[in-house]
Amino acid sequence: MRPAGATHLLVLGHGAGADMRHASMQKIAEALAERQIATFRYNFPFKENGRGGVDSPKVATATVRAAVAEAGRLEPKLTLLAGGHSFGGRMTTTAQSQEPLDGVKALVLFSFPLHAPNRPDDTRATHLSSIKIPMLFLSGTRDALNDLDLFRPVIQNLGGHATLHTIDTADHSYKVLKRTRASDEDVFAEMARTTRDWITSNKI
Repeated sequence: MRPAGATHLLVLGHGAGADMRHASMQKIAEALAERQIATFRYNFPFKENGRGGVDSPKVATATVRAAVAEAGRLEPKLTLLAGGHSFGGRMTTTAQSQEPLDGVKALVLFSFPLHAPNRPDDTRATHLSSIKIPMLFLSGTRDALNDLDLFRPVIQNLGGHATLHTIDTADHSYKVLKRTRASDEDVFAEMARTTRDWITSNKI
């Protein structure tokens, strides 16, 4: 999805329970387009081929690299970003930690899955310290896969490389509690606005 006046292109991976055409992926792409951020969506092989379970990290990270390479080929003049929702984001950070993704200037992670549902642990974040480009994490305050009491210290220890933006009352799929949510801004619009502001403030 390439809006008029696009300045950046985000290579966007899907979660374990979705595919690139899932409603939440579409909403993320549309909201980013409103902020002149293009998106390149792709399927991991397990979804493309209709298999159960998820791909191995080796296959998934190779898929991330292939998607980044194709996005860069299609839009060489746009500043390249990479990331994704949940599994897609974690495999993108894993790939970047192993070897920098070619041409990628920063990472945008939607609902980073720090641990299994309701089983707080921070070992999945160990590899993040190997990443030396800016990272933006957009996490809901009710995300059962990301205990913010564990994640905030992780972000702090990463220093200037990482930024955490919390989405009030949102869960892992960005469903919100409308009665208690302080803001009436659409959650996807908030994430897109935050991403654009972060890009600008970090001069990416």
